[in-house]
Amino acid sequence: MKKWIIYCILLILLCTENVKAGKLMKNFYKHSCPNVESIVSDAVSKKFQQTFVTAQATLRLFFHDCFVEGCDASIMIVSPNRDAERDAPDNLSLAGDGFDTVIKAKEAVEAVCPGIVSCADILALATRDVVSLTGGPSYKVELGRLDGLVSKASNVENNLPGPQFDYQKLKAMFASHKLSDTDLITLSGAHTIGFSHCNRFANRLYNFSPATPVDPSLDPTYAQQLMQECPPNVDPNIVVGIDPDTPRTFDNLYYKNLLDGKGLFISDEALLSDPKSRRTVEAFASNMSRFSSGFVKSMVKLGRVGVKTSNGEVRRDCTKYNK
Repeated sequence: MKKWIIYCILLILLCTENVKAGKLMKNFYKHSCPNVESIVSDAVSKKFQQTFVTAQATLRLFFHDCFVEGCDASIMIVSPNRDAERDAPDNLSLAGDGFDTVIKAKEAVEAVCPGIVSCADILALATRDVVSLTGGPSYKVELGRLDGLVSKASNVENNLPGPQFDYQKLKAMFASHKLSDTDLITLSGAHTIGFSHCNRFANRLYNFSPATPVDPSLDPTYAQQLMQECPPNVDPNIVVGIDPDTPRTFDNLYYKNLLDGKGLFISDEALLSDPKSRRTVEAFASNMSRFSSGFVKSMVKLGRVGVKTSNGEVRRDCTKYNK
């Protein structure tokens, strides 16, 4: 009789949790996997200690996942036909460390709470953790996402912001996901950490226009530095810091560098092309706390993009659909 009562109580708790599954919640796994956040954090911390690339790779992976099909871990699927999201040209530069971070965290969670926590939620948690590990703000992550059932390379083209985008293109793409102009400027601050391959910005150094091979908006000294690091026909594996000063630290120097003509991509420089967005850049450049709090708000909004609380699954293996 006692066992039956305990069983009924657990069933009620799980059912209550599932009823609330239509909406993301910060304590979604309170009863079904109460230690999920610490389990993920431990796995991410171990991976981060092995290689710093873990931070940028995981953060970028989250962005690329959410902008295509929503935040549903569809980016994680491996297709034998090489036609999944990760196989699209725009995703081929995603570092393997990001994928590996999610896979390792999922394995750790599965060992304790099998079949409970989605890969989409694990990616969202891991992203929060790498931001914190690089000196950025920590925050509560809304949970309850299901993993998506669609992952197609053909869905990626024209759905990710590119390094050559002007401000209007950036605004339109973010607006399509119900992200504001302020969200755009704030989330661009993710470029405070990480590195880029030379081919992503080489046109600004060597063939910007017939009249001016070097983009005149670049600080001349910075342009010379980039040309030394990325000469013509450079090894395609060479990378440079997106933030030339502190690429391993989450801070607001990204915005200060923009104002000094040291934005690496055209899409970075574009944030100064509009008077209102420029004022936001200036505000973040002068106040780290303002940037940090804004980043948290915008990351929470990004984490809600296209989430699936039905018509999805909790994958046992993040790289494969359940059979």
